Amino acid sequence: MNLRTDLQSAGEPAGHHSPPSLQQWQREMRRGQGAALQGQLLLALASYQQAVALARSLVADPPDGQADDCVAALVVAHLNLADVLADAGSVELAAVQRCHVHEVLMQLLQSGETTHDELQRAALRHSRETHACLMLHLSEHGSDPAILRALRKGCMALAVGPVH
Repeated sequence: MNLRTDLQSAGEPAGHHSPPSLQQWQREMRRGQGAALQGQLLLALASYQQAVALARSLVADPPDGQADDCVAALVVAHLNLADVLADAGSVELAAVQRCHVHEVLMQLLQSGETTHDELQRAALRHSRETHACLMLHLSEHGSDPAILRALRKGCMALAVGPVH
């Protein structure tokens, strides 16, 4: 299996038949943000998880000219989900989300033959944000082996990855 297949199968929302769109992702994000602001953490978690699933599908097969928007959607959805998890007291699960999105971007950077250039450029651009979030997590919560592994993977991906 390649990264696109992995992202599509992992990101298929249950009962979802039409191709995902950025508009669907935006609706889920607004729903999650509204729920989070009202202190409805379970609803916020569910909405952000759905937004992550939509974003994974979008990154796996981005509409023409929207690779950067799709990668941004993936990053924002994961980081918002991580923030809600941290707010709910699940700092470890928040770290998992932050690591996962950073590692997905690193995979995109290293998968030269299966990823088109626009996705790779978007992954590189947005990896700065995920890297900063991992560093912030370390400064706020102390050393975390998963965070340190994700940071090392990022360094290796940038050292050997085929970015055009």
